[in-house]
Amino acid sequence: MFVYVPPEEIESRSLAIIDAEVPEPRPFMGEEWIVARRMIHTTADFDLLRYIHFHPKAVAAGKDALRVGADIVTDTRMALSGIPLRRITPLGGTVRCLIDDPQVAGQAKREQVTRSWAAVDVVMENGGADIFVIGNAPTALARLLHWLEQGARPPKLVVGMPVGFVNAVESKDMLCAQTLVPFITIKGRKGGSSLAASVINALAELVLGEGV
Repeated sequence: MFVYVPPEEIESRSLAIIDAEVPEPRPFMGEEWIVARRMIHTTADFDLLRYIHFHPKAVAAGKDALRVGADIVTDTRMALSGIPLRRITPLGGTVRCLIDDPQVAGQAKREQVTRSWAAVDVVMENGGADIFVIGNAPTALARLLHWLEQGARPPKLVVGMPVGFVNAVESKDMLCAQTLVPFITIKGRKGGSSLAASVINALAELVLGEGV
């Protein structure tokens, strides 16, 4: 039976349902659970708990970056849209996506690579970013890792969750194998822009809750 719920209660009720359906001891604790719970809230997919993987320093690194006004780069407009400015602007941060940038488009055409690949090149050639949010393009994640292997300035956090069947698994395995940067990922084929964005939203809410 459908029961009307006031809009302001929907999110809190949803989170309470998730808490109830994943009783303690949970696979993640503390702030990692807050982030993982937000990912489940975004997808209604409890199976994600089997695949979410946190670098031990990821949550702290992400919060530290957001707390001082992070420059966040996304691989898609969808991920960009999924990170509302009401969470980032109060912290002095910015969110940008270069997928439609003319320089990116031109470079991708000249070099016969994806725009996501070229966008990472343009970002890294211009000083990098504090947080990369990659929810769609394995090529973006692989290219970023290549830059890091070559000694480029590392971001403070990589949210690497490309979804799909071609190189998604492999690019995330590469992310988990490296030791240069903290990361949050979803092993296997699952992922997506909305999931990647939800991680940033959860981290921003944690920082905003501190009164920063």
